[in-house]
Amino acid sequence: MKSRILIAGGLLALGAALGAFALRSHGVAPSASPAAATSSGPVISVQVGELRRMTLHRYVTGYGVVAPAPATQHQPAAAAAIAAPVTGVVTRVFITAGQRVRRGQLLMELNSASTTEAYAAQEVARLRRLYAEHNASLKALQNAEAQLALLRVTAPLSGTVVSVTVKAGTAVDASTVLAEVIDLERLIVRTSIPETDALELKLGEPLQLLGAVPLSTTLAYVSPTINSSDGTVVAWASLPPHGGLRSGQFVGLRIVTATARDALVAPSESVIRTAVGGSGVLSVVRGHEAIRVPVKTGLREDGWVQVSGPGLAPGTRVVTVGAYGLPTRTAIQIQSTSAGPPAAESTPAAGPR
Repeated sequence: MKSRILIAGGLLALGAALGAFALRSHGVAPSASPAAATSSGPVISVQVGELRRMTLHRYVTGYGVVAPAPATQHQPAAAAAIAAPVTGVVTRVFITAGQRVRRGQLLMELNSASTTEAYAAQEVARLRRLYAEHNASLKALQNAEAQLALLRVTAPLSGTVVSVTVKAGTAVDASTVLAEVIDLERLIVRTSIPETDALELKLGEPLQLLGAVPLSTTLAYVSPTINSSDGTVVAWASLPPHGGLRSGQFVGLRIVTATARDALVAPSESVIRTAVGGSGVLSVVRGHEAIRVPVKTGLREDGWVQVSGPGLAPGTRVVTVGAYGLPTRTAIQIQSTSAGPPAAESTPAAGPR
């Protein structure tokens, strides 16, 4: 009796095994979770983000110094170091540091070894009277006026006196700097860019000053030569008047060398770079799986990367945290959805060149 029960049990177990084998051979599997139904291997916990469209930029970054504008085809230099026109002694000083002066304004008077300013002025007045009466030549008058001009120091440009280095009684010669005047409304920022980065620079490209009060302008000059001592290229941009910057100030800056508008972008942490430059992979979320998709990459800015690839569109979900090392196709469990980094800001409107 016991042997019959054992035989019957064995037959039932054998039938169940044969039935399960038959079901598997015809493509029917026991029910399982959706993730397990599509992938083999363990289920991996990840965080995901979404593709977006936004404007990205490429920058050349560096540092610069605020300085007076150099002379151009249309304007003189915005700064002048005023030297003594003759060897002599300063007799009167009419200016102080910080004072605004206009072009041609009298700043100082000198006496030379051969004459005094007072005598030269009297001689000019005398010859003018005589010339008006046709009793002196024009050449004699012009020579006297030239002699007086050497004893009167005038402002070569309108601006602000930033330094006065002499006082009455100071002996001077042609190498003595008497004062410095700067037009503080005509300033530039001058920078030196490494040769490799300078290849991308072009006139008119936006330049942004990075500070407490950001300013924006455009490149006005890029040197055609390379400084052999440090391998850099000089570039500068005009600053807007009353920008709150001082001559000699050290500032951070960046120059926009490329712009991708309405670009499809992915969070930087979702893009796994490959050995080939300009390419990578994304793990795209499809159902309960992450599937690796090859992409071409472009500009990068503020935590976003420009991407293009098959089946990608705004709103496509991609793995962010946990993307590195994922197999080509794997079951995933989404822990959370990342909001992603803040959207990259558009370039501020360019200021005067």
